Amino acid sequence: MKAMKRSTLATLINATLFSAVAGTSFSSLAAEEKTAKKSNQLEVIQVTARKRVENAQEVPVAVSALQGDNLDAYSSAGMDIRFLNAKIPSLSIESSFGRSFPRFYVRGLGNTDFDLNASQPVSLVVDEVVQENAILKGFPVFDVERVEVLRGPQGTLFGRNTPAGLVKFDTVKPSQEFDGYGSVSYGSRGAVDTSGAVGGALTDRLSARVSLLWQDKDDYIDNQAPGFEAKDEQGGYTEKAARVQFLYEGDDFTALLNYHTRDLDGSPIAFRANVIKTGTNELVDNYESDVVYQDAASRSTQQVESEGASLKLEWELKNHTITSISAWESAEIYSRADIDGGYGGFSIDDVPVAMGPGFIPFSSESADGIPDHDQLTQELRLSSNFDGDLNYQVGVFYFDEELTIENFSYDTSNNGVLNGYVRQQQDTTAWAIFGSVDYTFSDDLKVTAGLRYSDDDKDFVADRTLSPIGGGALLVGRDVSDDHVSWDLSANYKVNDDVNWYGRVANSFRAPSLQGRILFGDDVTTAESETVTSYETGIKSDVLDGQGRVNATVFYYTMDDQQLTAVGGGANFNRLVNADKTTGYGFELDTQWVLSDEFNATFNLSYNKTEIKDNDLAVAVCAQCTVTDPTFQVAGAFGPEDRAILDGNSLPHAPEWISNFTLRYTKELADGNFFASGDISYRSKINMFLYESVEFEGKELIETGLRTGYTWSEGDYEYEVAAFVRNLFDEQQVIGAVDFNNNTGIVNEERYVGAEFKVRFF
Repeated sequence: MKAMKRSTLATLINATLFSAVAGTSFSSLAAEEKTAKKSNQLEVIQVTARKRVENAQEVPVAVSALQGDNLDAYSSAGMDIRFLNAKIPSLSIESSFGRSFPRFYVRGLGNTDFDLNASQPVSLVVDEVVQENAILKGFPVFDVERVEVLRGPQGTLFGRNTPAGLVKFDTVKPSQEFDGYGSVSYGSRGAVDTSGAVGGALTDRLSARVSLLWQDKDDYIDNQAPGFEAKDEQGGYTEKAARVQFLYEGDDFTALLNYHTRDLDGSPIAFRANVIKTGTNELVDNYESDVVYQDAASRSTQQVESEGASLKLEWELKNHTITSISAWESAEIYSRADIDGGYGGFSIDDVPVAMGPGFIPFSSESADGIPDHDQLTQELRLSSNFDGDLNYQVGVFYFDEELTIENFSYDTSNNGVLNGYVRQQQDTTAWAIFGSVDYTFSDDLKVTAGLRYSDDDKDFVADRTLSPIGGGALLVGRDVSDDHVSWDLSANYKVNDDVNWYGRVANSFRAPSLQGRILFGDDVTTAESETVTSYETGIKSDVLDGQGRVNATVFYYTMDDQQLTAVGGGANFNRLVNADKTTGYGFELDTQWVLSDEFNATFNLSYNKTEIKDNDLAVAVCAQCTVTDPTFQVAGAFGPEDRAILDGNSLPHAPEWISNFTLRYTKELADGNFFASGDISYRSKINMFLYESVEFEGKELIETGLRTGYTWSEGDYEYEVAAFVRNLFDEQQVIGAVDFNNNTGIVNEERYVGAEFKVRFF
C-alpha cells in the first residue's frame, strides 16, 4: 500500500472541516487519494444511545464513544472513574470524597452538593441500569467494552435526572466464544492494579463471564502536625470488585443475569488547610503532595460496600421486540475526615492550643455514612421491527429507593468524641410512561419524536439527637413531588454518502430535591423542579475515504429554576436554592484520524459558556478568601455576614474550554508490534463555588499521559508488556476546596509511573 501524502495535521483538519461544513463530498482530495487506496480505515462505532444498536454517525444526538486502546491508556495507574475528566468534549468529573462519590458535569451543568442524597443532572447508566445514588456512580471501571457520553437532555428514553446528559457504560458480555484476559501493573507509591476476566460457553445455549478487579496502594502521606506526627497515615486503599454474568440464548428469547459487588477500604481525599496563597490561586511554596498537617488524621477512613443484580429478558416476536430489565442496587459507606485540613482551632481549659498551617478558626472533624440503601428499578418496553418507514418504541419505568443517611460531628479537642448526630431517611418513588417514533420521509431524511410523562415523589425525615453547636434535638420532615412531560424532536438528513446533518430540540427536567444535613443548622432546604430546553444542530462526517471523522455540534439551552447548592459559606452545610434562569451555549468538535498505516490520532474540543441570570439570588461566602462578586451584609448569629450576588456568574466547575489530543504509533517489529501513545487533556479555569473569588478560581489544568510497549502472539494467546506515565509533568494544583473554615484545598493526583503485563486468550 502506498504511503499517504505528507500533510500537517492542521492542514488535514482545516481541509476536512471546510468540506464537512460546506456539506459537499471531499471530492478533490478524495479523488487524489483513490490513486492510493487505503485499507486502514476507521472502524464503524456502534452505540446504543437510543436503546438500540446504531451507527454513531447516523444518530441525531451529540454522542461520543470511548473504547479500545484509548480507554486502556486513560484508565492506567489504577484510576477510578475520574480518569474520564476532560477526555470527552464537554465532560468533567470531580469529587471531594476521592474514589467514591464522583460528580459529573456536562455542558457546564452539574451539582457540587456533597450530601449523600444529592441528585445530579447527569445520569450514569451501567448495563442499562440507572445508578442514581452518588456512591453507586463510583463503581470501578474494568472489563468495559465501551463508554458513551450523550450530551444534552436525555429525558425521553432515559428519564430520571438527565437534563444535562448521560454517561453510559457497557461491560463486556458473555458469548459462546471462549476468551478472556489477565492484567497486572505496578506503579508509584507501591500501587498494584490487577484485573481479569474469563468467559465462554457452558452449554450450546448458556454462556458466562466472570470479571475481577483488585487494586492496592499503601498509605504514603505523612502527618507532620505538631504532637500528631506519623509516617504513612493516609493516601492508601484496597479496592476489590467482581462481576458475574450468565447469558441464555434461545431461538427467540434471551436472558442476561448480572451480579456485581464492590468493597473499598481506604482513606478519604486529603484536605489541606490554607494550601492556597492568600490573594492568589497558587499553591503555597512549601506544598508537598505526601505531607499533611492534621490533628484528626489518625481517625480518617473511608469504607464502601455495594452490590447489585439485574435480569434482562428479551423476546423477539415477528414484528416486535419485548424487553424487560429488572434491577436492584445497594450501597453502604462510612467516610470520616479532618475537614478543616489542619490542627488546632480550639481551646483546652480556655487556653488556645497551637494551630496551623495558617489560621484555623475552628476544628472540624466529621463523617457521613449510608448504613442502609436499596434501589429497585423496572423497565418494560416494546420496540417495533418493521421493514417500512415507520418504527417506534414504547415503555414504562418504575423507580423505588429507600435511603438512610447518618451525619456525625466529632470533638477533636477531646480525642474525637462524638458530639453531633443526625439520622436522615429519604424514600423516593418515581414512574414514567414513554414513547419514541421514527419516520423515514425519504432515503435521506429521518425524523424522530419522543414523549415521556414522569411522576416523582420524595418523603424525607431528619432526626437530630446531638448537636455540636448546642442546638439541641430536632425532628423535621419534608415531602416534595412533581410531574413533568419531557419531549424531543430530531431530524437526520443525509447530505451525501459521507456527511449527515442533524438537528434536535429537547426538553427535560430534574425532580425536586431536598437536603437535611442539620448538624450545623436547623433548616431542611428544598429546591423545586428545574426544566431545560435545548437546541442543537451538527454535522457528522466521514472523510478521506474513511480515514477521517469530523463531528461538530453547536448548541444553546435555557434552564428555568435551576437547582443549585450553596456549599459552605460559614458552616459545614449545604443549602438548596433555585436560580430564576440559566443559559448556556457553545460548540463541540470530535474528530478521529488515520494519518498513516502507523499513526492514528484524535482531537476533541469544546466550548461552554454558562451564565446565571437572577438579580435576587445571593449566597454566603468564604471565611478567609477574597470575594470578587458584589456583596451586601445581613445579620448573622455571630455578627454581620456577607452575601455575594450571583447574577452573571458562570456555573461552578464549568470550564469554558475542554480539549483532548491523542496520538498512537504502531510498528511491526520482529514477531510482534511495538506501540507508543500519548495524550494531552486541557481544562480551562473554573469557579469552585457559586460566588467568584481569587483563591477559589481553579487554574487551567493540563495533564499528559504516555504509554509504550510491545505485543506479540503465540497460538491462542496475545501478550503485552507496557510502561506508562500519567500526569507526566507532575502538574499539581487545587481542583476543589472547602470554604467554610479556612482556604482548605484538594489537589489533583501527582505524577504516576508504572509498568503492566497483560495476556489475552481466545
